[in-house]
Amino acid sequence: ISTYPLVVHKGTPEAIRGARTYLGILLGTSIALQLTAVVWTYAVANTLDFEPGGILRDSALPLALVPILLALYAFGIGKAALMPFHRWLPAAMVAPTPVSALLHAVAVVKAGVFTMLKVGIYIFGIDFLAETGASEWLMWVAAYTIVASSVIAMQQDNLKRRLAYSTVSQLSYITLGMALATQMGVLGGGLQIATHAMGKITLFMCAGAIYVATHKTEISQMTGLGRTMPITFAAFGIAALSIIGLPPLGGSWSKWYLMVGAADAQHQIMIAVLMISSLLNVAYLMPIVGRGFYRDDEVNPYNGVREAPTFCWLPPAATAFGCLVLFFFAGQIIDFLMPITGAAP
Repeated sequence: ISTYPLVVHKGTPEAIRGARTYLGILLGTSIALQLTAVVWTYAVANTLDFEPGGILRDSALPLALVPILLALYAFGIGKAALMPFHRWLPAAMVAPTPVSALLHAVAVVKAGVFTMLKVGIYIFGIDFLAETGASEWLMWVAAYTIVASSVIAMQQDNLKRRLAYSTVSQLSYITLGMALATQMGVLGGGLQIATHAMGKITLFMCAGAIYVATHKTEISQMTGLGRTMPITFAAFGIAALSIIGLPPLGGSWSKWYLMVGAADAQHQIMIAVLMISSLLNVAYLMPIVGRGFYRDDEVNPYNGVREAPTFCWLPPAATAFGCLVLFFFAGQIIDFLMPITGAAP
């Protein structure tokens, strides 16, 4: 509710429609599904306290109903943007770019997947999910969301919409990590929260810098722009490589641990899904950088354009550097997450 005014800020018909979709899906799923899940959890467990190992193992909940309760949580947490409850995220792209960076890199979406991890670890328990196989279906829904949203992203010419569908895909990595029900999967999901936040906020701030300098929003309009805005496009390229998962950038660690988690769970097909997703990430992110720096003809339509003001390009340059820092200092985050997953440091 508090972010609704940010989405509807422009006051245009498009902004109003987008804000209604944003609020409607998030509130609707929370009230209809998540609230039901919370009430049901209390009814069978007599507590709502988060506990390591979960609270449902010794509850009165029949094992056959565990996947149904998990479904109420998974789809009730609308901010996790699992398909088909993902439409609010692209709809919210009508918000100003700084708001988009806040909503879809750091604040709103991360609250959703953080809650998803909390539910998996402290309500159900990773071992309980693994023993019952209750999260098996969720793993496939997350995998479908990862691939399908990446394919949709490739078809978007509007830069912010492409990044929005990229976010839908990347968030499902975290849900997949929980659904794998392995320590390494959960660790990879936790790492993905941090590494994706650093990379995606860089991409959105670069989109903002491009708009400030040129008022262009479509990727097809950005041919040759990287020649006159090299810092912005270099930062975009670094963040894109982190999202793809290439070392030495932070995003490579989360992808690695997710693949290890998939191997531990004997779900090799999920390793293939992660690899296909990375290739799709290359397909929808790197052509933006290539279009910016390379051009067939000798005439650059942006010869008169310069970098956006310092306070527009400096933050994405700093967070792009942060993507590099996360690779070399991921150990601190891993040490923090290890006790949560139940694994030894």
